[in-house]
Amino acid sequence: MALTTYTELKASLADWLNRTDLTAAIPDFITLAESQMERQLRLRQMIVRATASFSAEYGATPNDFLEVKSIKLDTNPVTSLTFQTMDSMDQLSGTTYLSSGKPLYFTIVGTQIRLLPIPDGTYTAELAYYQKLDKLSASVATNFLLTQAPDVYLYGSLLQAAPYLQFDERIPVWQGLYQSGLDQLQIADDRGSTSGGVIKARARTFG
Repeated sequence: MALTTYTELKASLADWLNRTDLTAAIPDFITLAESQMERQLRLRQMIVRATASFSAEYGATPNDFLEVKSIKLDTNPVTSLTFQTMDSMDQLSGTTYLSSGKPLYFTIVGTQIRLLPIPDGTYTAELAYYQKLDKLSASVATNFLLTQAPDVYLYGSLLQAAPYLQFDERIPVWQGLYQSGLDQLQIADDRGSTSGGVIKARARTFG
């Protein structure tokens, strides 16, 4: 059976589970698997770029934001901001020379980006970040991960189905196959990222 679309994935899951009465539940298994994948995977295909203007200490992260890679101010020369923990930012905020000026540091506070020094004007910034997966649905037939690693989608969804169906004895099997697929995918991606090629991230606006 082909495994390239959302419809084919659902049909394959029903086949592997040998059940015909899970039409309503199978989409939930896939959704749960996607949530787990997002917490574990950080692949090049998940990296995008976004631009925004900052004129205050806090600015919103994009709606599809998972994790930051870099923030650069469009200054001459370009200013790469240095990440700090929230505790470090609190300590730095008490430093007089960092009270206002061109931002040098950033941290993530919930769904906001905090900058220090507090911008003394309006600065254009480029954010490179890992974005959430394009979730499979009736209107999203496929995504890069299903195309690249259908086994991860299949075993991840089967893993989520096992507790629901009380197939506890299958959990170690699906977990092992799922984790092996994740590990191999991440290793291949990490190896590819150091091959000397140029990564072209998609650009968008935010904020």
